Amino acid sequence: MANPRQPSIGYSVSITPSHPDTTSPDPEKISIPPPPLITPGAPRFPLPKFQQDQAPSPSLKTPNAPSPANGLKTGSPIPHLSTPPGPPVFTSPVRPAAVPFRASPATPQPVAFSPGSSLPTSSPLNFSNGSHELQHEISNVTEDDVASVGESPYVVFSAHKVLKQKKQANVPSLGFGALVSPGREISPAPQIIQRDPHRCHSCGAYANIYCNILLGSGQWQCVICGELNGSEGEYIAPSKEDLCNFPELSSPMVDYVQTGNNRPGFIPVSDSRMSAPIVLVIDECLDEPHLWDLQSSLHAFVDSLPPTTRIGIILYGRTVSVYDFSEESIASADVLPGEKSPSQDSLKALIYGTGIYLSPMHASLPVAHAIFSSLRPYKLKIPEASRDRCLGTAVEVALAIVQGPSGEMSRGVIKRAGGNSRIIVCAGGPNTYGPGSVPHSFSHPNYPHMEKTALKWMEHLGHKAHRHHTVVDILCAGTCPVRVPILQPLAKASGGVFVLHDDFGEAFGVNLQRASTRAAGSRGFLAIRCSDDILITQVVGPGEEAHMDTHETFKNDTSLYIQMLSVEETQSFSLSLENKRDIMTEYVYFQFTIQYLNVYQADISRVITIRLPTVDSVSAYLASVQDEVAAVLIAKRTLLRAKNYSDAIDMRATIDERIKDIALKFGSQAPKSKLYRFPKEVSLLPELLFHLRRGPLLGSIVGHEDERSVLRNLFLNASFDLSLRMVAPRCLMHREGGTFEELPAYDLAMQSDAAVVLDHGTDVFIWLGAELAADEGKSAAALAACRTLAEELTELRFPAPRILSFKEGSSQARYFVSRLIPAHKDPPYEQEARFPQLRTLTTEQRTKLKSSFLNFDEPSFCEWVRSLRVVPPEPS
Repeated sequence: MANPRQPSIGYSVSITPSHPDTTSPDPEKISIPPPPLITPGAPRFPLPKFQQDQAPSPSLKTPNAPSPANGLKTGSPIPHLSTPPGPPVFTSPVRPAAVPFRASPATPQPVAFSPGSSLPTSSPLNFSNGSHELQHEISNVTEDDVASVGESPYVVFSAHKVLKQKKQANVPSLGFGALVSPGREISPAPQIIQRDPHRCHSCGAYANIYCNILLGSGQWQCVICGELNGSEGEYIAPSKEDLCNFPELSSPMVDYVQTGNNRPGFIPVSDSRMSAPIVLVIDECLDEPHLWDLQSSLHAFVDSLPPTTRIGIILYGRTVSVYDFSEESIASADVLPGEKSPSQDSLKALIYGTGIYLSPMHASLPVAHAIFSSLRPYKLKIPEASRDRCLGTAVEVALAIVQGPSGEMSRGVIKRAGGNSRIIVCAGGPNTYGPGSVPHSFSHPNYPHMEKTALKWMEHLGHKAHRHHTVVDILCAGTCPVRVPILQPLAKASGGVFVLHDDFGEAFGVNLQRASTRAAGSRGFLAIRCSDDILITQVVGPGEEAHMDTHETFKNDTSLYIQMLSVEETQSFSLSLENKRDIMTEYVYFQFTIQYLNVYQADISRVITIRLPTVDSVSAYLASVQDEVAAVLIAKRTLLRAKNYSDAIDMRATIDERIKDIALKFGSQAPKSKLYRFPKEVSLLPELLFHLRRGPLLGSIVGHEDERSVLRNLFLNASFDLSLRMVAPRCLMHREGGTFEELPAYDLAMQSDAAVVLDHGTDVFIWLGAELAADEGKSAAALAACRTLAEELTELRFPAPRILSFKEGSSQARYFVSRLIPAHKDPPYEQEARFPQLRTLTTEQRTKLKSSFLNFDEPSFCEWVRSLRVVPPEPS
């Protein structure tokens, strides 16, 4: 029976009509960037004539690869792909063709073999091999053959097992899901296959480690739809051991690679990884202190670039200045007006002229330094927020420069860039002049309409950049509000990031460097296939649904296709999954295919196949739940709905209800009490969600709505590691000899003779106790050790966090205190149970610690849990 196609699950973004070109004078010259060890246990197929061939999975370890999970299930069978929503005041309009966060209800999807991916076991099936039938005995992989289940460097699940009963599995308060990190770089990398893959003729799934193989004919059975497929004789083998020579049959993840030389028009480049250009778009309306910091960051940035990297430099204010590198000894700029979009004639005059606007660093480094040194502070006495800035026009010009002919030619053929080109905007204020701008003052009578128009224009420009494989990153700094809701759609739609900084100093400079080197590839698509018993109800991440018509090739392709806005190591997609029905098979299967063009000009199809066992026992399922992953995915689903501060307050209440519901559905009632016990198998989950509830994502720590909006959008796209740290901080106390002890993130860590590092994702705090700070020698050594640790913890993190240090009792210490759970009010026995380090303190030290706290109304973790009529879970 044919499988009806799964309904579309998509996020829709409205695109405004192209901005009409307006005439603009010609530019005028002026002088002046292990396998998981997916326990590939194979399904059991006790069939006499057709049995499974399974090679043991290689025992590769992934460096600290957490196993993610999707925290929530929706009770509705309506699937939808949700890209992180825009800024609080912006709502993506609905297109008739695709509803932003919902699609039509799922239609039934019958498959060729009713038990999902397993063959029916009630009666043996006889598969013809032309003239005879095979009866090769092929052993199955057992749980002992592999170290763990459901883990992968690229895909991690909220639980390593799946409940068979639909009603139990689809409890929305806990839920089931996965986190996919398509661009993650691992070592060792997946095995490479340089030939065409074998794919199921029915559903399009790839041959994999879990497939049943007919050794005599080489036919293989698809684990997704159950169809039998040919292999053109490649899988014909005398024994199962011989099939281990095929990487796709011996490893749960492989890379099918097609090098660029097989594509028409490919021009080899000596260092193609660095050939993608970077264009800096710089705000020239800065006051002197900010300009000094920016100049330092820009000088360090170009010094850090490889010599083959091509760079462009554009300044914007009321006009757009495009710097020309055609002369090595002097810097000159072509100037375009900023009040209108540049006309095609103006751009042609610029691009097809004699100027070179993208130049390799080895030829242009002195000129770049000269340009940055020549920048001057804003001279007019106009408030920062009221200065004319034509950011929109500047990005349009930068996009034209990136796409136009390059001055760097090889035998008359333009070199193709590897990966996405990148435009990095260094902004110190709002876009208040030209297209996509808003008035200086919120009191402008036409402000709401102009804001709506600007939002659409910026989003349209972002989509245009994405179509041209160009990412726009916006790095803002300073004290002037930049109108985040206006600029964010530009970065988001292009696949870039939007980051706020206090100033243009250290953190800004580090992010400038990391932004230029973080891309893993471009032109990415993610395809998700799963057993017919599983339904994808929601996807959150940096992508949009791609409507791929594959039915001519694969008539029953029900996979979900997502177009990735960019392919980067720091991003991930979170999936919410549900049971369509009670599961009758012993395993369910998931196959993720990531197709993209890497930075070395090779077409990659990364295929990851994961098998999870199904269980009837709720306790067995709960024991397989990964608390941290479940917490992250619950947080992503919650933050998706927290579009503004008012929503955030409402979402705190949903966290409370979630804890109560998990205790009610999976816990037990305490003897002689009306309180419920939280299930011990997931005892870490309530504390993680308590951090979420009171932290910067949902709590009151962040005061400005712009900052909250930026954090929210960053979190919804972030990798598991960064997401976890943004939800729950990591606390480390400095010890003698420069070592560190990891402690719970409780205020009991604020001991006067200690130094503490608190890593909260986008911020890292170093706190020095008053007693330690009084000893200059010890405090200097402790501070240096803490600073080194903070830099090591965040070495590869993007965006790079602020690293702030302060002493006990200072005004800045409130940033640190507010992120710790207030446990000082709890009884001593509870404090010791949850913070065992207290037992090492003397009576005098404990008395001193207790007297250092100020009492506030905020509840401790235990008080909060009891207020929900739940017994606080025992610490694990």
